[in-house]
Amino acid sequence: MIIKHKDIKLYPRVIERIEDWPIYKLSKDRPEFIREIDEYTTRRLIQDYKQDVTDLIVKTLYQERIRIKEAPWKVDPPNERLFWNKISKKLIKKTLDRKDEDTKAVQTEILQKIVHRYSEEIVGTFQVGTFRFAQRFLTAFFNRIFNAAVGKSLRALVFGGRRQLYERLNVTGDIETVRRLFEQGTVVVVPTHSSNLDSILVGYVMDSIMGLPSFSYGAGLNLYNFGPAAYFMNRLGAYRVDRRKKNTIYLETLKAMSKLSIQRGVNSLFFPGGTRSRSGALEDDLKMGLLGTCVEAQRAMCQQGSSKKVFIVPMVLCYNFVLEAPFLIEEHLRQTGKENYLRLRDEGTSIRGWLRFVWRLFSSTSDITISVGKPMDVIGNFVDAEGNSHDRFGNRIDISDYFLSQAHVTEDRQRETEYTKLLAERVVQRYHVENVALCSHIVAYAVFQILVHQHPKLDIFGILRLPHDDYVFPFRAVEEVVAQLQALLLDWEQAGKIELEPDARLGAAEIIRLGVKNLGVFHKEMPLAINKDNDIISNNFTVLYFYHNRLANYKLEKYVSWKKEEIEVLKVE
Repeated sequence: MIIKHKDIKLYPRVIERIEDWPIYKLSKDRPEFIREIDEYTTRRLIQDYKQDVTDLIVKTLYQERIRIKEAPWKVDPPNERLFWNKISKKLIKKTLDRKDEDTKAVQTEILQKIVHRYSEEIVGTFQVGTFRFAQRFLTAFFNRIFNAAVGKSLRALVFGGRRQLYERLNVTGDIETVRRLFEQGTVVVVPTHSSNLDSILVGYVMDSIMGLPSFSYGAGLNLYNFGPAAYFMNRLGAYRVDRRKKNTIYLETLKAMSKLSIQRGVNSLFFPGGTRSRSGALEDDLKMGLLGTCVEAQRAMCQQGSSKKVFIVPMVLCYNFVLEAPFLIEEHLRQTGKENYLRLRDEGTSIRGWLRFVWRLFSSTSDITISVGKPMDVIGNFVDAEGNSHDRFGNRIDISDYFLSQAHVTEDRQRETEYTKLLAERVVQRYHVENVALCSHIVAYAVFQILVHQHPKLDIFGILRLPHDDYVFPFRAVEEVVAQLQALLLDWEQAGKIELEPDARLGAAEIIRLGVKNLGVFHKEMPLAINKDNDIISNNFTVLYFYHNRLANYKLEKYVSWKKEEIEVLKVE
């Protein structure tokens, strides 16, 4: 059941002293942690590549030179070229015409230098003073914008007000169970990802509402191009992720950092989809890298005889409207259709655009919904508040049994890869179960599906090229489809397949009005609007498609009775 803001309980801290937080302890031991990463990554790469280490280094050199030339960033170290030139010269000078033993020693030395450079770049720090300042500043900043936006008052912006940001949040899920799991092991939160606001929102919810200690989280290196953001993220436990770097050495270093920090008990947060959902749909194709480190960390903990466990907590973020929607859906269409779409600017990277979005978000009547999923172990079994795993029949099971070979816990890469795939499937399943259908999503889905139904011979790209000025969707036609969708979704909610926001239980006409109103808050070209004749129009089918996609994976259109005469589109002559 969804907890409305008036019922939100602000929980006390799970761990009161910040100095006792795992992420703080890791930061204090940063040099030793980096040494562990260096040794583990180097050993693993040498073990995996054996005679091909030189080729691995050469490929890395080539990829890094391309990156430096074609995609330089302000945040890049000034000595990038110098470092890689030295690596190249050393590789050529000391590996030619040498004995195998000497060559291996040089290979190892060069590999260690590269790994160390990456690990120093990736691992962040956590400073208590900066955390406390950021916590006070961001809370006050957002509360003041909230009060000013709601009251349309400059005075509230300057002097503050009585409203709190959490009043705009709806939270669902068993928070008590998640909190208690901190006593049993390491918690890894894996949210859906649709906006650059996600990281700040999740951090606020876990800190101010759920009372959880700070998590280790990945931040794109591109965000460090902005000085103030770089200052805070460098000191708030973020580890840096450079998505330009695709070479094996970098990726293995990043995964080693994740695995070893989880083993140390550092709670982690990452977006398993890898990046913001371009289509607007719930993620169904997760990246295996960081998820795999959870499985590896659990196996290593079992090998060490530890009773501690790794717990996976899916989280679904639900917005009525998304700042970057036009940019994201155009990106998706270019990737899938290979069409020459107009390249839009990503407003999610614009401070001005971001602040305008926050203002509109707070001044609207729409809430943000955060659905905290049922915790699982790394195999995808549900766990109780004591951290015990249970199979689908409710029987208690021992996680270490999954890693046994001849009565001993052993490393088996192939087996752990299969467990990672299983975990990814379970996370995707929980995204769909814990997703909250908002009025805006239901109405967007209904209208777009009416358009699709009227043009059965067109593919999605043909649909999106239709002139939106030529189409009007009669209110009664949309109401009929929304009523059918609502009845189906209510049945599915009872069956535990999805959740609905409270307003989605109103009458179909009211759902339409709320959904259209919420979708018309931000975008210049409104995906939905009500005209003077009380019918529905769209000024942008492409953005409408983005919001429609939030429910696309459920295939709801198969359950709609399209034979009803009132379900039709009026084409403007």
